[in-house]
Amino acid sequence: MNPLAVRIAGIALESPLVLASGVLGTTASSLRRVAQAGAGAVTTKSCSLAPRPGHPAPCILPWKGGMLNAVGLSNPGIEGALEEITEYRRTCRTPLFVSIFAGSPAEFGELAQRVAAAKPDLIEVNVSCPNVESEFGAPFAADPAACAAVTRAVKENAGGIPVSIKLASQCASIAKMAEVCQRSGADVLTAINTVGPGMWIDPGAGRPVLSNLVGGVSGTAILPIAVRAVYEIRRAVDLPIIGTGGVSCAADALQLIMAGADAVGLGSAIYGGGIGLFDEINRGLADFLQSRGYQSLHEVHGMAHEKGKP
Repeated sequence: MNPLAVRIAGIALESPLVLASGVLGTTASSLRRVAQAGAGAVTTKSCSLAPRPGHPAPCILPWKGGMLNAVGLSNPGIEGALEEITEYRRTCRTPLFVSIFAGSPAEFGELAQRVAAAKPDLIEVNVSCPNVESEFGAPFAADPAACAAVTRAVKENAGGIPVSIKLASQCASIAKMAEVCQRSGADVLTAINTVGPGMWIDPGAGRPVLSNLVGGVSGTAILPIAVRAVYEIRRAVDLPIIGTGGVSCAADALQLIMAGADAVGLGSAIYGGGIGLFDEINRGLADFLQSRGYQSLHEVHGMAHEKGKP
């Protein structure tokens, strides 16, 4: 028996580690490389109906706590994305999650219908990107009614493919947002997206570094926020959770799993650590289970809820 095997909405994963959207997710070849490196599933970069150039450089800034990202949802549009999705499905069996982004519930529904025709294993709905507010306004994930409308629109057009809503920590109550998504038909929840947005000023130049001025904050600094979010979501709903945010080692992944995540996303850490991190973390998880006498991750899933306060 594979001690790391998990299931998400009926999808079998050989590892709980999932490539998060936005990293190495544009081409079939890069997605395939990540799958071969040990990911249990891979997620595409968010695609929209029309191509988007995104924000000009500089749009990514590494810092000691992680990264600031203001890529601006650059992507080739649905036509280009479908070509890569089809090629990936033809050449790789590792589960594929496709991330979509749109400006209205109707557009989300249209995108879901187009993507569903390519038969991905799951559709992830990006309602929480924090670095395009100047263009689209506050993220749908900050408004329960808007988030519910998007969830329903995608579910109605997904052709039975499981749907995950990617939530943000910057809302009045992520637990209540999770409940809204569950009532509206979501099959899975992904938590969390980047936080902020934040800003980094170059003291020498006296101005912000990013061309967009602000960007989403990711990496090590947001791990405690992600852990809290997953913990609160798990207390509120019984949907599968893909915990994402700040993971760079097996101990980080275990925090999210013990908080209630069924799978764990890896994103920003790949920029610095490379795709070898998938194998490294898989081995770390297996070593932890063996050292504690556990037979599977299921035995530690949600453990923090059982243990209670110290």
